Amino acid sequence: MAATVTVEPAGRCLWDEPVRIAVRGLAPGQPVTLRASLRDEKGALFRAHARYRADATGQLDLERAPALGGSFAGLEPMGLLWALEPEKPLLRLVKRDVQTPFAVQLEVLDGHEPEAGRLLGRAVHERAFLGPGVRREPVRAGRVRGTLFLPPGTGPFSGIIDLFGTGGGLCEYRASLLAGHGFAVLALAYFRFEDLPEYLNDVHLEYFEEAVHFMLQHPKVKGPSVGLLGFSKGGDLCLSMASFLKNITATVLINACVANTIAPLHYKGMIIPNLSNDPGKHAITESGLLDFMDIWNNPLEEPNHQSLIPLEKAQGPFLFIVGMDDHNWKSECYARIASERLQAHGKDKPQIIYYPGTGHCIDPPYFPPSRASVHALLGQAIFYGGEPKAHSRAQVDAWQQIQTFFHKHLNGKKSVKPSKI
Repeated sequence: MAATVTVEPAGRCLWDEPVRIAVRGLAPGQPVTLRASLRDEKGALFRAHARYRADATGQLDLERAPALGGSFAGLEPMGLLWALEPEKPLLRLVKRDVQTPFAVQLEVLDGHEPEAGRLLGRAVHERAFLGPGVRREPVRAGRVRGTLFLPPGTGPFSGIIDLFGTGGGLCEYRASLLAGHGFAVLALAYFRFEDLPEYLNDVHLEYFEEAVHFMLQHPKVKGPSVGLLGFSKGGDLCLSMASFLKNITATVLINACVANTIAPLHYKGMIIPNLSNDPGKHAITESGLLDFMDIWNNPLEEPNHQSLIPLEKAQGPFLFIVGMDDHNWKSECYARIASERLQAHGKDKPQIIYYPGTGHCIDPPYFPPSRASVHALLGQAIFYGGEPKAHSRAQVDAWQQIQTFFHKHLNGKKSVKPSKI
């Protein structure tokens, strides 16, 4: 082949690490197209491409050369990853098995026609989810179902419980990557997994209390408390855990509601009803996607007060990560309600980070933004919002903010070494 595609770090790195992509051996000023592709565990294809022009020495460095068009434009060194789009519409790229890497194929083609150009060079780069020395331990302790990820070393390590939303099952990719940054992280399932309930009809906080006890009794987890990380429905569950359970020091919420949602919450004879909604208020986008943002009733209105989570009872600080273009529900409004409620009870103002142009599904860095997908439980195509470039930048920053927050409040570090991101 006429050209050489290089990726640094070479061969393999972690998914949340940036890479430097370059091409050498081109003609001076040669127009080329770079193409990236990967297949998920089910064989679904995700692709991105961008047009470039080589410099006067016949080289191309994506850290210096702006894309001239394609899946994105401008100076975007990681654009070929965050701009990956499914060949079949409405599929979301997630990692189901963190024990194997994603293999990303990079190709450089002559000219600016991505399907017609002559192939000049190719490279394959593996992006992994288990860092060197990170241990993965399946958890089947009492009723608790999940996977514990432990950093390399003897420990003990600060513990975090990680919860996802209404798709159910067991999602490990966020926990596995976070363990690579020095935390013991329990990816916790709570329905649609093994012998757990198939549907989210009733939620019992005692299950999550058992998970906290599991973490604090583990020899590799440093007590006397743990942190919580929750997304969407997992976020309001983390709010409830922080409000009612002991030994919770720090809580991060990604696009969470300030009220209990989806199903009634039970704890020691108490019941918090779920926030009611009116499905008839849904909108349909021009693309035929369901937009649920306006179906949720206002938790501040009298009939809905009982669904509010008494977060003023929580001991530790909060970090709210908010996508300002979230179309799942009104995350920005909920974060403001939480802040006002905490301050009204004499509590510290929570840290809130607002991300313009960012939708509901905020993943670790370089995952393609999921603006819409078919919901695993509902089986319908849902619009989540967000603009790809802004959303991808938010994911990079939010990942660093989450680590900084947990290092500060779980490890007592005032600052952490900035990541290579």
